[in-house]
Amino acid sequence: MPYWLLLLILICPIAFADDSSKEAQKIIEDMEFLYRGVASRATLTMTVITPRHKRTLKMSSASLGQDYALYRILEPKKESGISTLKREQEMWNYFPKINKVIKVPPSMMMGSWMGSDVTNDDLLRETELIDAYDVSMKITESEYVITLLPKSDTVTVWAKIDYIVNRKAMLPKEQIFYDERDRKIRRMEFSETKEFEGTFLPSRISVTPINKPGYKTIVEYTSLNFEPSDVEKNIFTRRNLTTRF
Repeated sequence: MPYWLLLLILICPIAFADDSSKEAQKIIEDMEFLYRGVASRATLTMTVITPRHKRTLKMSSASLGQDYALYRILEPKKESGISTLKREQEMWNYFPKINKVIKVPPSMMMGSWMGSDVTNDDLLRETELIDAYDVSMKITESEYVITLLPKSDTVTVWAKIDYIVNRKAMLPKEQIFYDERDRKIRRMEFSETKEFEGTFLPSRISVTPINKPGYKTIVEYTSLNFEPSDVEKNIFTRRNLTTRF
């Protein structure tokens, strides 16, 4: 066999793997950007279902890129005003009943937000997936199936994530989270695509802990504006965390 042919055979799989990895990273970037945009303002509801009860929270949110986000509960009245602020690598919660701001340590990013199956990391999208995980991809007729494995320095409870994207619509379809024994622990499903000011997105995100029967959290977007004139860096302050916006 000619040397040049042998070299081509050896190099091509590596090149194809690199191209596939870059394509997978770009797809994930696009999916994560869908809900965040350059800036956004939204209203949404979060329904927390357990075997014993069901409760629904109405919330407002504002975000600016990856580094800034502010969430505030509007209803029910007993929880109104509870707020969460993210500024770059820092996060705080405000509880109006006790008039106290509490900083959330990095170790709690995978903790539950407001007793739901949504984590602090889910809510604020703290983890930049393509930076924290190595990616590989399989392509079927209808889906991109992207597998994410945490890098050695990534702090996470997930040993693997499958990120499934609808190829035709180029919208997220499902995420499946695994533990270190390769057991499915949590499923996040995206459904009910709606138009928000010219952009089509799944308006409903269902989070189901597979190892906890009867538990589920459903997040539904009721409005989403990607060109808010009032969302600027100066609203993401601890002072604004304790006031209405």
